[in-house]
Amino acid sequence: MGEVIDLTAASRAVLEDDVVELTRGLIRIDSSNWGDSAETVGEAEAADYCAEKLREVGYDPEVVVTTSDSRRGVALRIPGTDSGADAIVVHGHLDVVPAMAGDWTHPPFAAEIDAGFIWGRGAVDMKNMDAMILAVVRHWAREAIRPRRDTIIVFFPDEEAGMQHGSQWFVRNRPDIFTGATEAIGEVGGFSLTIRDDLRLYPIQTAEKGIRWLRLRAAGKAGHGSMIQNDNAVTELARVVTRIGDHKWPIRRTKTVDQFLESLSQTYGVEIDPTDSADVIQKLGTLGLLVGATLQNTANPSMLNAGYKVNVIPSEAFAHVDGRVLPGYENEFDETIKQLVGDRVDMECLNSDIAIEAPFDTLTVDLMASVLRQEDPGSVAVPYMISGGTDAKALSALAINCYGFSPLQMPAGLDYWSLFHGVDERVPVEGLKFGVRTLDRFMQQV
Repeated sequence: MGEVIDLTAASRAVLEDDVVELTRGLIRIDSSNWGDSAETVGEAEAADYCAEKLREVGYDPEVVVTTSDSRRGVALRIPGTDSGADAIVVHGHLDVVPAMAGDWTHPPFAAEIDAGFIWGRGAVDMKNMDAMILAVVRHWAREAIRPRRDTIIVFFPDEEAGMQHGSQWFVRNRPDIFTGATEAIGEVGGFSLTIRDDLRLYPIQTAEKGIRWLRLRAAGKAGHGSMIQNDNAVTELARVVTRIGDHKWPIRRTKTVDQFLESLSQTYGVEIDPTDSADVIQKLGTLGLLVGATLQNTANPSMLNAGYKVNVIPSEAFAHVDGRVLPGYENEFDETIKQLVGDRVDMECLNSDIAIEAPFDTLTVDLMASVLRQEDPGSVAVPYMISGGTDAKALSALAINCYGFSPLQMPAGLDYWSLFHGVDERVPVEGLKFGVRTLDRFMQQV
């Protein structure tokens, strides 16, 4: 691990002010991802913004156009001082999920500061991390700092709608950007969970469930709604959807979740029985919902579509199912779903992506724990799995070990998970400043 150049009072003030203004600047760009729609245009503006902020301090980033001019990312390689060291990727995504302004306390794209928070869509997912990355490397340029190893900065489009226009495209078409990289850090890890005044857990994401987005189609005989109909597509689809929704998936243990549960048990001072999901949720509250989802495969019916008039029995009925798969249990999921669907309903997989699991016992993760302790002596780093997915899935295809490390100190009692894709998304200003200092320490030394 390398040496760190500590912040002076003046450079710290500049770094912290920069990350606040960068976060606000990015939030003000409406980069809502509406999928393959003409409304999805803000990623290009966000990419240009990031590139310009890098050029301001002397870097020469590449703006990468992926599948169309409106789908753009940014890439920059900063040479390290150790030419023999493997490179590391530090990545974020530029898109956000849409927000309905009428539901919000503050306008979702105004980036207002109130009650110690920056409010807006993307404040947590994940323009805060984008801003921290920009602020750190801008600080390096101003102070003539070089990292120990080559550091590859990448901002992707399209994380929120399947990654086909973003990280998946980059890996397929521009693998040269990631040459020499063996590790990566990105979103959904390094945030604080307050246990007591002198103890905070900082989960480091080391694993993600895989994805199976399924489309079901039932076919039957069209007819008048007043007649007896034994070949009803809606009825057949409803049976299948009910079977899937009611299925009790078995508890499956993975290394990451076992380590996480052991840490939680020690920290909370309670016995946690992973075979009893209700007990886990009862003892851990909102956190228990996350843990429960990483103890088993899941398949949740999420969309239904059939018919056009109440007195007409349609010939087709459709449903969508959101499946999430534990690493190592992909075949079990696929075979179980086939059995639940049966042979009278057609099934199409719209999006299939891998589950991933990276090692926790590494020098890189040790450094994460170390820099967290330097900024927060009461911190304890623990591994965990997320039930969703990130751009790490695409990078893993290049044999890159991926970690979620977007350091952020949250106020005690604030439900971090409710902020993701939620109304009134916001990030604490002081927590953001904590995060950029921590990320600077990490990125210099790793």
